[in-house]
Amino acid sequence: MFRRLLNTFTSTPPPPSQKDHDDLVRRIKANKPVQVLYESLPITIPPNFLTVDPPDAKPITINRIDFANSALPEYTDHHAYILDYVLSPSECAELLALAESSVADASKAEDGSPWRRAMVAVGVGYEVFTPNYRNSDRLIWDQQEVIDRIWERCLRADGLRERMAEVKREPVITRGCKLERRREEGSWFRFVRVNERMRFLKYSGGGFFQAHRDASFGEERDGKMQESLFTLHLYLNDSKAAAGESAELVGGATPFLSNDYKRRIDVDPKAGRVLIFQQRGLLHSGDDVKEGMKYTMRTDIMYEVVDEK
Repeated sequence: MFRRLLNTFTSTPPPPSQKDHDDLVRRIKANKPVQVLYESLPITIPPNFLTVDPPDAKPITINRIDFANSALPEYTDHHAYILDYVLSPSECAELLALAESSVADASKAEDGSPWRRAMVAVGVGYEVFTPNYRNSDRLIWDQQEVIDRIWERCLRADGLRERMAEVKREPVITRGCKLERRREEGSWFRFVRVNERMRFLKYSGGGFFQAHRDASFGEERDGKMQESLFTLHLYLNDSKAAAGESAELVGGATPFLSNDYKRRIDVDPKAGRVLIFQQRGLLHSGDDVKEGMKYTMRTDIMYEVVDEK
């Protein structure tokens, strides 16, 4: 249900009429599926952005969540990594500003804001408004160069390049995915790219995302099927829990959860922090924002099958 919308549009559609817009608003309010389009403008990316370290940069650190010695030992073999200082605070602010400037008029909210209410995908090109399930605003930016620069920063973390380069004989990660069903004996999964579709989320007071497991996203490129196995989640501002009293955000943690929701491990928002975790099996949510605002970006890490023969 949470699959990314396929970006199959080959030309810019005509702008919606007022009647189309009014009908869309009525359907959203009625919680009915609506057809959606996310259009990104070709904005200029500063050449030094994320390629040259700014004055407020710090060395990147990485820690794998030790599920075996935690409140969630049932996830012992699962993979989740916390990287700190991937982006500096100034880079987080610049990334957010660039994302907001990338939104075309046709993709803006009724009041002209680049942020629209976040909905849930229910089919290719269709979403439904579910405020009791997720309560946040969202904007979509398709930009491969920027996500590639973010990924290169991530790969500075010790051991991450080797960990993400391939997945071999790890059913805890791959069981049930489409590529797993297609592959032959002896084949394995190779990293190909990070999805260019960056989903920026804004949670204001009372914002949340109920418990869920991320679904994989698949598409065909250059005649080969690609599918996501991991989620990349970038936090763009600090919370008091992670950064102290100078931060305005209270709440908004990303907890990994037991199936009965009674046990948890929290990952608190911190500007420049990246959470990478396998999409299969890990139940998680977005805690209520109690004070301030929470900004994040989410995308997918894509793989393809390689035959060893």
